[in-house]
Amino acid sequence: MPLTLADTEKTYTIKKIGGSPDVKKHLENLGFIVGGTLSVINTINGNLIVNVKETRVAISREMAMKIIV
Repeated sequence: MPLTLADTEKTYTIKKIGGSPDVKKHLENLGFIVGGTLSVINTINGNLIVNVKETRVAISREMAMKIIV
């Protein structure tokens, strides 16, 4: 399922990252890698605050739709 549908405070494993090569590289630089774990801390107007690799990262709804967990 896309990250936008994930429940808060649960831990998920990243299964796939979609989008163009530039988008994939950007997400990889933020710490989103296939096989990595993350948890959704909060959702604000569709945008998400995510805990990935011990770091909080804010991503837009469009970016979150490209991350499959």
